[in-house]
Amino acid sequence: MLPRLPVLTRCLSLAALCAAGPVAALEFPLPPPGEDIVGQVQVIKAKYEDTFADLGTANDLGYLEMVAANPGVDPWLPGAGTEVILPTRFILPPGPREGIVINLAEYRLYYFPKGQSVVYTFPLGIGREGWGSPIAHTSITAKTPNPTWTPPASIRAEHAADGDPLPGVVPAGPDNPLGPFKFTLGTPGYLIHGSNKKFGIGMRTSHGCFRMLNNNVLQMAGMVPVGTSVRIINEPYKFGISAGKVYLEAHTPLDDKGNPSVVDKHTAVINALLKREDLANNLRMNWDVVRDVVAAEDGLPVEIALPTTAPATSLSSTPFEMPQ
Repeated sequence: MLPRLPVLTRCLSLAALCAAGPVAALEFPLPPPGEDIVGQVQVIKAKYEDTFADLGTANDLGYLEMVAANPGVDPWLPGAGTEVILPTRFILPPGPREGIVINLAEYRLYYFPKGQSVVYTFPLGIGREGWGSPIAHTSITAKTPNPTWTPPASIRAEHAADGDPLPGVVPAGPDNPLGPFKFTLGTPGYLIHGSNKKFGIGMRTSHGCFRMLNNNVLQMAGMVPVGTSVRIINEPYKFGISAGKVYLEAHTPLDDKGNPSVVDKHTAVINALLKREDLANNLRMNWDVVRDVVAAEDGLPVEIALPTTAPATSLSSTPFEMPQ
């Protein structure tokens, strides 16, 4: 039976799979058909001056996903020698592996370039309270280097009320909140763009647009053509298969406005499982582990079941059914 361990202990038990240091970029080969997981969790030792914001920037990770993966660790002063988990293992988002897929609940973008067996993934800042990011299926309609910014009347009014009036047009440059590049989406009023503030990537900080680290958006600029599909989803619970084993990755649910949501989490996780027809009717589920994963919301893929066709050696559990 898969043991029920504290989340941090479970994470550190992955040390045999962890790399010795950070990756240069989150680019992974696509797994073969029937497989859903890319990357490996890493564990590093913090230096005295490290913060989660800096470690996230260096490793293409967002602030909140660093916090979730490291409960009990001070994000502003982890302390020299503290073991810090880098959550660089991902279950790929559900649905077609094509174009751009943004999962709001992860604060993360996945890009599947056409004709290539790779996937790129980057952290995102998304819409904050009152300025939720949309759930939509759209496309890239324009690419603009060194963009100017014409703040809409609503944002100008907000800044004016805070005693920080904005000009009618903000020119390109270091003070431009769109950073060095923007992608215009077919959904009116929304962009994917860089930022003049590195803090806020991987958080709810924008007016609904999708913020990226500047080096990430510039890398995307060279890869993503106009017309690329953009699918925006909100899936806090992702199921995936790796080496014949079934995994669950859980994030804090967000409502349609991008705010943390109070939901029946067990119902939500079962609804997510039912979307995977290849899994829902062919599992032996360990519900104790599922409950632990859902409670932890640490964003780390955890083994929760085996297909019923597999030998009954790893888990003792019951066939798939709604838990009472």
